[in-house]
Amino acid sequence: MNRTSDRIKVLHVITRFDKGGSAENTFLTVRHLDRTRYEAVLATGPATEGDASDSEAAAISGNIRALTESGVRLIRMAKLVRNLHPVSDLAAFFGLISIIRRERPRIVHTHTSKAGILGRWAAWVCRVPVIIHTPHGHVFFGYFGSLTTRLFILLERWTARITDALIALTPREKSDHIAHGITPADTFAVIHSGVDLKPFLAAAPSRYPPESLPNSPDFGGASLGGDTGAPAEIPDTETIRLNLGIPPCTTVVATAGRLTAVKGHQTLIRAVADCVGRGECLFLILLGEGELRQDLDRLCERLGIAERVRFLGWKQDVARFIAVCDIFCLPSRNEGMGKVLVEAMALGKPIVASDVGAIADLVRSGENGLLVPVGDVPAWATAIKELVHDPAARRRMGEAGRRIAPAYSMESMIKQIDELYAKLLSDRCVQPKPETAS
Repeated sequence: MNRTSDRIKVLHVITRFDKGGSAENTFLTVRHLDRTRYEAVLATGPATEGDASDSEAAAISGNIRALTESGVRLIRMAKLVRNLHPVSDLAAFFGLISIIRRERPRIVHTHTSKAGILGRWAAWVCRVPVIIHTPHGHVFFGYFGSLTTRLFILLERWTARITDALIALTPREKSDHIAHGITPADTFAVIHSGVDLKPFLAAAPSRYPPESLPNSPDFGGASLGGDTGAPAEIPDTETIRLNLGIPPCTTVVATAGRLTAVKGHQTLIRAVADCVGRGECLFLILLGEGELRQDLDRLCERLGIAERVRFLGWKQDVARFIAVCDIFCLPSRNEGMGKVLVEAMALGKPIVASDVGAIADLVRSGENGLLVPVGDVPAWATAIKELVHDPAARRRMGEAGRRIAPAYSMESMIKQIDELYAKLLSDRCVQPKPETAS
């Protein structure tokens, strides 16, 4: 292995290092970039900001251990929080400047909106040669009120001027940024958010060709609570259904994601209630934790479907539970890519998803699933009923999803990020920073 002084130091910055999609993308990137060429450092705020379950917190700790064992240095920043807070944000900004001056990275790669704005301007102040940002979606709709949204758009436009490259997860995300005047098209690279597919492909009872399984080392955790990367045993779905109290001959609908407003769970719950009210034999599984847990539970009670709904919380072995469902749904009001869609497709599940954000880049309506207008409860109910009554369509869409999923492997993501780094470094004639005697 090359000496540290022969490697390019890359500082990654993200607010919340949890088990969400953006944090998992960052985890895979910093852990699996070629360590003979890059020295990775990760600056992050509090891991959970107090809202993680014990099982999710344990999984986060596992990711941190995996990073440490891989030689990645982690720098905790108490003031780098996700929510807007002027005093904490200013302290985080100066903290990042201090870190960058001490570490002297050749690349600063930021993730998500808050860390992207603070981290890129800190890198610019410190004259870092290469500044890269991955938004992991955007906050142009679905998150904040109109005034805050306009402020973020303005800040993103200003900050894009000092950014060498923005990484969009899908072509739709790139188009949304261009449509909002963030930056010209040639600033963007489109690199999907990689998924460790082995646990999901292995858990799917299918005719999927074994040679299509990614031939990769142990990556230490799948994106939304996967296992250690080793192939999962095929789950006994009937046993799981029995343990969850799901009656035989019942169509199971599932979704996975943080229980927060932008994920649109109310739409799905209301659509399932509509279907049940019309005589459909349905059962709903929700995987994930979040601040809306009690509100959603009360909604199920009011709609009279509480006995047909299971809130399972955050699960490490999410593949085992998605494998139970007949239809996978993602009712998000905004979505950067939706890595869980790739996971569900790898399990051979037909998809019903909101036609919003970058989801349409993964879900090809009529081929591997159905796209539905965001928040349109009657349309959601109609789409679900359509698949309930057409098992052949479910099988066809599930097989199509399994064929699509390998294009979103983490190996492909790491390769493309490495190529982008190399190009930008070459364009700027950047060499490793020689170490100086202390």
